Amino acid sequence: MLVTDLLNIRYLTGFTGSNAALLVHAADAAADEGRTVFCTDGRYETQAAAQVPELEHLIDRASVAELARRAESMAGTYRRVGFESQHVTVDGLDELSRTAPGVELVRAPGLVENLRLIKDENEIEALRAACAAADRALAELIEHGGLRPGRTELAVARELESQMLDHGAAGPSFETIVATGANSAVPHHRPTEAELASGDFVKMDFGALVDGYHSDMTRTVVLGRPADWQREIYELVATAQAAGRDAIRLGTEVVDADTAARDVITEAGYGERFSHGLGHGVGLEIHEAPALSQRGAGTIEAGMAVTAEPGVYLPGRGGVRIEDTLVARADTPELLTLTTKELVIL
Repeated sequence: MLVTDLLNIRYLTGFTGSNAALLVHAADAAADEGRTVFCTDGRYETQAAAQVPELEHLIDRASVAELARRAESMAGTYRRVGFESQHVTVDGLDELSRTAPGVELVRAPGLVENLRLIKDENEIEALRAACAAADRALAELIEHGGLRPGRTELAVARELESQMLDHGAAGPSFETIVATGANSAVPHHRPTEAELASGDFVKMDFGALVDGYHSDMTRTVVLGRPADWQREIYELVATAQAAGRDAIRLGTEVVDADTAARDVITEAGYGERFSHGLGHGVGLEIHEAPALSQRGAGTIEAGMAVTAEPGVYLPGRGGVRIEDTLVARADTPELLTLTTKELVIL
């Protein structure tokens, strides 16, 4: 198997550089006899020695081509070579075919991603630390009065990201979403110079990156006394989110987990205002398998890290999303994001 996606290489080897390829031989480790080979360029020779000490290293800027040449030179060993067809471009496949004409190239999409579906305890600990950094950042933002009328969405987003760095994050998981007032009805609004105002919903979707693993959390607060419609929508989303969380049980179809939350919102008459899936997998990528949606496939398995994030969005008025990161366990899911989901009134 020729692994070319850098996140998959990181998962398999621990290497964190920006150029690498990995040729994995499908033999027992004891019988491998050095046939699994790692390649990177000269910039990372020292780093590779520290992070991937157990494998043979090749040093070449054209890492993928170099490993294709290795496969071609050992066609007796590498008769069939899988490649990550979900990542390799058409031109890249043409180059592989020219470089290794004596090897049968076989499409092998998603093999490493399937391994990544189930997190081990070290991965879960990194996710837990990332979630804790985000929890603490929001707590400090609120404690110091960072959510108040007159501040801009951009200022709040920058402060959240700064606080996450202060609490151990290497960076944000993604571009932080802060949306105030009518902007909170836009599911993926990008922060602007819009000012927070009394009576606004303020929706914040953000996460921290720790040891390569991402957290993801959304909380919606209200500035000043909430209107009746705001309480109604918030309570509806909170109820739907609890139903979605409770449905993340071993053996549950991902579609059914989405349905559990969606039915709550639909029965209240707001089904058309819940415009996305219940959630998604999270790990080395902020969005990875499984997809908890009506188009998702598969079942919940122990060790899957997923989000539960239903929302209701009323154009021109405002919207609510509540999101947690959870890990599927044998009994009940483990909640990694611990900030209260009660309506916070500031």
